[in-house]
Amino acid sequence: MISFLVAYGSKEGQTEKIAERIVAVLDGRGHEATAVSVADVPTDLSVEDFDAVLVGSSIHMGKHGTKVHRFVREHREALETRPNAFFQVSLSSAFPSKESDAHVAEYIEEFVEKTGWEPDRIGAFGGALRYSKYGFFTRMIMKRITQETIGETDTSQDYEYTDWDEVEAFATDFAALVEAGDVAVDGDVAAGGEPEETSV
Repeated sequence: MISFLVAYGSKEGQTEKIAERIVAVLDGRGHEATAVSVADVPTDLSVEDFDAVLVGSSIHMGKHGTKVHRFVREHREALETRPNAFFQVSLSSAFPSKESDAHVAEYIEEFVEKTGWEPDRIGAFGGALRYSKYGFFTRMIMKRITQETIGETDTSQDYEYTDWDEVEAFATDFAALVEAGDVAVDGDVAAGGEPEETSV
């Protein structure tokens, strides 16, 4: 049995849901997986206690969360000495196009550059529009952005764009690589495409 840590930063909840689905896939393969929010890391948690680590981050207004950056910088050495993966959640990944794919790649490259961490595997997944969780100004900004792109402007409801098959495939692929002891250190982008403006 392999122990996996899934550390994530989630603003409105979608990245947390994805982290939990990854945990379910890993548990289903007979491993022990633990999901932890980087906003509330237990004081007794040690990355070194896990055999493999995944880190997930949402994109919100074009940025990764500062607490995800901090977590990676603080634990980079531990990440780099065991199999590791990074997954990003954004609206750009939900609607692939030349422009959105460029956003996805740009945000990943910026994250790698700022943290100095080059993950063994990278996944990028569609996020969600959580109008019910946004404050007034964020709701209006997101309504304007989506009006020009995906058209989901009814702020009385939320919209989920995550491809759960892609999430499960990513978790399964990473688990298989860890099980085989065959994790390449090349930062390849896995199922799910690449990272946009905001997600959860």
